[in-house]
Amino acid sequence: MAQHFSLAACDVVGFDLDHTLCRYNLPESARLIYNSFAQFLVKEKGYDKELLTVTPEDWDFCCKGLALDLEDGNFIKLADNGTVLRASHGTKMLAPEVLAEEYGRKEWKHFMPASGMACRSGKYYFYDNYFDLPGALLCARVVDSLTKQNNGQKPFDFWKDIVAGIQHNYKTSAFKENCGIYFPEIKRDPGRYLHTCPESVKKWLRQLKNAGKILMLITSSHSDYCRLLCDYILGNDFEYLFDIVITNALKPGFFSHLPSQRPFRTLENDEEQEALPSLDKPGWYSQGNAVHLYELLKKMTGKPEPKVVYFGDSMHSDIFPACHYSNWETVLILEELRGDRDGKPEDSEPLEKKGKYEGPKAKPLNRLSKKWGSFFIDSVSGLENTEDSLVYTWSCKRISAYSTIAIPSIEAIAELPLDYKFTSFSSNNSKTAGYYPNPPLVLSNDGKLTTK
Repeated sequence: MAQHFSLAACDVVGFDLDHTLCRYNLPESARLIYNSFAQFLVKEKGYDKELLTVTPEDWDFCCKGLALDLEDGNFIKLADNGTVLRASHGTKMLAPEVLAEEYGRKEWKHFMPASGMACRSGKYYFYDNYFDLPGALLCARVVDSLTKQNNGQKPFDFWKDIVAGIQHNYKTSAFKENCGIYFPEIKRDPGRYLHTCPESVKKWLRQLKNAGKILMLITSSHSDYCRLLCDYILGNDFEYLFDIVITNALKPGFFSHLPSQRPFRTLENDEEQEALPSLDKPGWYSQGNAVHLYELLKKMTGKPEPKVVYFGDSMHSDIFPACHYSNWETVLILEELRGDRDGKPEDSEPLEKKGKYEGPKAKPLNRLSKKWGSFFIDSVSGLENTEDSLVYTWSCKRISAYSTIAIPSIEAIAELPLDYKFTSFSSNNSKTAGYYPNPPLVLSNDGKLTTK
């Protein structure tokens, strides 16, 4: 595999929207997402009203890379070999002796290294992006509440109510119908929840376009919400920037499903129309599949194998499937790299705007969790009379396995020349080579790291 990656060598540059091109004010958007579910559970499903109150300290529970076992209500953090590094029942962390008794040093029962555990199932849910994280805190608190009510009896049967909450707040018609809590609030005050793209990013997008690159937007958001976001973050001439816009893409199925299972659909007033047998021209579409898209890209570029790079923030929906099924280059947007050094976030927002909406200080979601430790590494207790050893987390292993490079934000690379050569993760199989501008501090001195 290539040791270096350059945008100049790519024919097509694709982007996810949420938490990739569109950055959110995380403290505010997390509260809104949490409330959209909590209000539904309390008012519609009769859950405990305590769920509605969240303290700043509660947010420390949120950490990307956790899996929830839907049967026993346990959250777990996995090592790269599938063993369990830390676990909680609801929000209560398991003591080391309980952890050892429950999980030992064997692979977690649902771990499937061959598939990268990419598929969610009815047995567990994997939290890997900032839309998911408020739900992790809510589900943990639901488990706390049910444990108290049921004297700890299993199994837990709350997931169907979470799914109903998703359907109520986020179904494709919710934006148009002003349904639920989330969309009406974003419409009412987008500036509270969204960061506009800095000029450097807008200029960079135009530069890519002027260099003859095909630009694509592929988002699982519905077209009306996509339009609102793009209007706000890029301006009302945003459509000029993108040759192809695909909404309601239903990733990762967009990459993994056969064309017959997921045809493209045209849109009229943001309503999906008839299914298309193939994709013949650039434009704005809904649903679809990567196979038909790639056929169109061949036509547009006149190349038998056009080189595509895709930027996204979700390993589950963006990076793993684009790399694994489509063999695209992938750039992971990893907010955990923001402000990793010296504790200073590299934020473009002015201080007066940052403080405008924030109440008591909660831990930023992209910072270290005291309960869960680092997203990248953790320690494993040594045997008697031996030192603890550091191991890579499963999340960290996947970054180096499926990303070409990882960056804290698009802004971090927007002022580099298009022919800048990034060192990719494939270089010498390094776990740190592909992080730009720097690897996480915890990985910088990796001499003691092992892959147990």
